[in-house]
This record gives sequence, structure tokens and C-alpha cells, in this order.
Amino acid sequence: MNEQHKKSISKFLSLILRHSPQTIGLQLDENGWADIEELLVKSADHGNPFSRAELEEIVDTNDKRRFAFNDAYTHIRASQGHSVNIDLDLQQSEPPEYLYHGTVSKFLQNIKEEGLLKMSRQHVHLSSDKETATKVGSRRGVPVILEIKSGQMYKEGISFYLSANNVWLTEAVPSQYIVF
Repeated sequence: MNEQHKKSISKFLSLILRHSPQTIGLQLDENGWADIEELLVKSADHGNPFSRAELEEIVDTNDKRRFAFNDAYTHIRASQGHSVNIDLDLQQSEPPEYLYHGTVSKFLQNIKEEGLLKMSRQHVHLSSDKETATKVGSRRGVPVILEIKSGQMYKEGISFYLSANNVWLTEAVPSQYIVF
């Protein structure tokens, strides 16, 4: 499968498994899992056909591990980033002392005033390294990397979760915990 086709299917999966399963009439369970056979049939019915082998290749080779199979390989879900209300059944985890968030300069004033907000997603996404945060920020222009005092936040009672693909998640990051 060529990279362009793989990217196209991956973007479609992100839309369906994170934001709009109803677009193809797909049902996610309370933990965000979708039946693979139903996904394949409904995707094809809506003009986005792909095979199970292609799906497995996308999941196995995605550098950000955006998707995961259940143990029986009968269901698939997005690892994080949902705007639909699901329970990823994540366990609270103690973060490292500092985490990072990639953004662009046009959002800095709002972030200084309001902190980092989850907006339409279920959580704010943070990275454990500057390189990943830089890639995230680069999607919208010249990246600005914010350092988050996650250790201090955790000690002061703010919960953190680590997704299956190693993205740190929290409800919000108040501005006093951000190094600008």
C-alpha cells in the first residue's frame, strides 16, 4: 500500500473512530471500540473501501500508534483524541516533572489568560518530549513549545492519564503551570 493511500485511510479512521462514527452509521461501545467487520462493511458502503490487511498495516505501522486492536483482533479503537463521549478506561498515572505542548504563537495570548483547555476533545494532550511537541505544533505553522509543570500539578491534585500510545492526558492546564 502506498503512503498516500495509507494516510488517506488513517485520516478517515481518525474521523470515524474519534469524532463522527455516525457518518457511516457505526456504533462505538462505551469504551470506544468498533467491530472491525462492521467498520470494513460500512466504510466500503460509504465510498471508503479498505481491506482487513490494509487496516492491520495502518495500525501496525502508524508512528503515533493512533489506533489499537483488542486482544482478540475483533475490535479497533482510537487510542486518544476523541470528541465523542467515551471512557478509555485509563488509569491515573504520575507524570514526569515536565511535559510539553506544541502550539503556535497566535494562540499564546489565550493560553496565557485561560491555560490549556481541552476544547472539543475529552482531554488536553501533552508530550513527554520536545520533539513530539514540535511535530504537533508544526501542523499549524511555526511551533512554539510550552513547558508544563506536570509534576507540580500532580502533587497539587490534578489527575493525569497515559494513553496506550504514550500521550499524556489531563482535563486542563491552568496558566500558572505553564512556562512561556
